[in-house]
Order: sequence, then structure tokens, then C-alpha cells
Amino acid sequence: MDIMSMLNDYHQEAVMTWNIASAKQQFSEVVRLTAEEPQAIYNRDKPVAVMISAQDFADFERWRAERDRPKLAQQFDEIRALLAADGQDGIEIPPRTTRYNAMVDDPHYWDEPTDSARKD
Repeated sequence: MDIMSMLNDYHQEAVMTWNIASAKQQFSEVVRLTAEEPQAIYNRDKPVAVMISAQDFADFERWRAERDRPKLAQQFDEIRALLAADGQDGIEIPPRTTRYNAMVDDPHYWDEPTDSARKD
């Protein structure tokens, strides 16, 4: 659903609509009513503007900033492209040597358990 059809639906459901002339004459009332709900302004039965509260606008700005923020996958794609352009095929990560790893460091980790080690 596009914005124009949403505004047309809103126009049909709204208790009060504003044309440009009446919105100009009663501007303070239009501003007051934005605290309750967005106020659509029409020119010859076509929506031309919507006045919203400052809180609704702040919410919209946060939504738009979140929508426009690059996604993690896009950021990884950019990193891969930069590495490929530099002739590298990835990021080298050195092996971790600061913590004991039983699977690697214990020579008997993979041995079959003995009967004495089993507790039924």
C-alpha cells in the first residue's frame, strides 16, 4: 500500500479534514490536534501534506536512521571487497594460545573411557 492510498483511506475515515485555506485560517487548531493524531491537508480532495506531532516526527527520524543504517551483511561485503582489492583473501586470525583446550592439549581426551571411569 503506498502513501497516497493510505492518506485517501485516512481522509475517508477522519472526522475532520483540512483544506489548505481552512488549515491556514485555523493553524493553531491544526497544530493542537496533531498531539492526538496526524492532520492531513488536502487540495481539491488530494492529499498534499500531513502535519504530525514532534514525537511522531522524532519516531520517524529514528525509524529512517535505522532503515538507512547499513546491514551487517553489507558491511562484510564491503570488507571483503576491500580485502580482495588489496590482494588478500581474508583476515588472518592467529591461533588462540592463552587458554587451555582439553580437546587439543590433553593427549588422552579422545581415548575410550575405561570401565573404572564409567559410572552407571
